[in-house]
Amino acid sequence: MIRIKICGITNLADAKAATDAGANALGFNFYEKSLRRVVTADAAQIRAKLPKEIEAVGVFVNAKPADINSLRAFVRFDAAQLHGDETPEIVSRVASSLPVIKAFRVDANFALTTLNRYAAAFAFLLDGARAGQYGGTGQTTDWDLARCAATSHRIILSGGLKVENVAEAIRIVHPYGVDVASGLETKPGKKDHARLKEFIDEVRRAEQQLEQQREPPKENPTQP
Repeated sequence: MIRIKICGITNLADAKAATDAGANALGFNFYEKSLRRVVTADAAQIRAKLPKEIEAVGVFVNAKPADINSLRAFVRFDAAQLHGDETPEIVSRVASSLPVIKAFRVDANFALTTLNRYAAAFAFLLDGARAGQYGGTGQTTDWDLARCAATSHRIILSGGLKVENVAEAIRIVHPYGVDVASGLETKPGKKDHARLKEFIDEVRRAEQQLEQQREPPKENPTQP
């Protein structure tokens, strides 16, 4: 099953809309410069009201491992998404206590061999790149590159995804998961609930089509 992560959750109404629509994971952004930053106490309150099967992901940019662990204990998130310039050593330290999604901003100079240096990461999130921003740019990433990466790594596709293009992205990339924030917002940090449901429905339709393509053709019964 393709994992669906709705990122930039700042309020309970959006969290409930996402989980009711079928999201698997919610992202809580703790980066102080993000337009989607959530207050720690609010994140903890929202997390406490989520179904147990929903994964909560803390999103960080160049945070200290000790600070991540401290927030984890308070908010009780299940994984850390490291969206900055973290070294393989930092990723390994964080990964010693919880799963790590290492995010990369993919531009024309990005080398896929970079992923091999981060063996401790559980999965890799490939995002669109824009100078001076660590994420949430709305820029589409390189789907062909992501498709190559997905043959040997767990790839969470992000960057510029929306209702109108997510099915095509899935057909091309075959990702482990998809991640969306700005593509479903009325403003930063506030989701459009109707678009959110449409997005998740599109993912599931595309997933079903992929499964049907993988099924072997049925043999015609031989005539006596």
